[in-house]
Amino acid sequence: MSANFPEDAAGVEVENSSEFAAVPDAFQRLWTPHRLVYIQDGQQPHPDDCPFCLAPGMDDEKALIVARGKHAYVLLNLFPYNSGHLLVCPYRHVATYDLATPEEVAEIGSLTQTAMRVLKEVSHCDGFNLGMNQGRIAGAGIAEHLHQHIVPRWALDANFFPIIAGTKALPRLLGDVRQEIADAWPSDTD
Repeated sequence: MSANFPEDAAGVEVENSSEFAAVPDAFQRLWTPHRLVYIQDGQQPHPDDCPFCLAPGMDDEKALIVARGKHAYVLLNLFPYNSGHLLVCPYRHVATYDLATPEEVAEIGSLTQTAMRVLKEVSHCDGFNLGMNQGRIAGAGIAEHLHQHIVPRWALDANFFPIIAGTKALPRLLGDVRQEIADAWPSDTD
């Protein structure tokens, strides 16, 4: 243990920023080194092993797919930030949004809207985080296959359990969430 790294109650060394030379600013910082695995070299699958290319050829339940369109599909994130964290992916193996066809872009948008409506209905969420990380440098876990994140959010859903314990508490099983969302998905959007 050092002055800059006192131990917390769990015996983990915690960096004390007041001991470093710095000029304070208005930002608070949340350090998440456990996320480094998503941005390090060598973390991208071989194109033949792309999970977003393999999923459509699998059974929907096994692949966690909740809905299929003509150009894109929706599935649960296997490593969710919150219960109901969905991904919208084009079937075509394309890396960035600017390379998507107008039809893919339109369907990704339409599926995103439907996913938000379904999630509001089944999970009673209070809001959403939507986003696309474009390229490894931007933090894309699977940088070579375009995918949009739809993360449902609730008032008071954030806590420090993931940071302190390195664990994300998810109150529902993936299979149960997939089934509930798939059952509530409107059939006229196929």
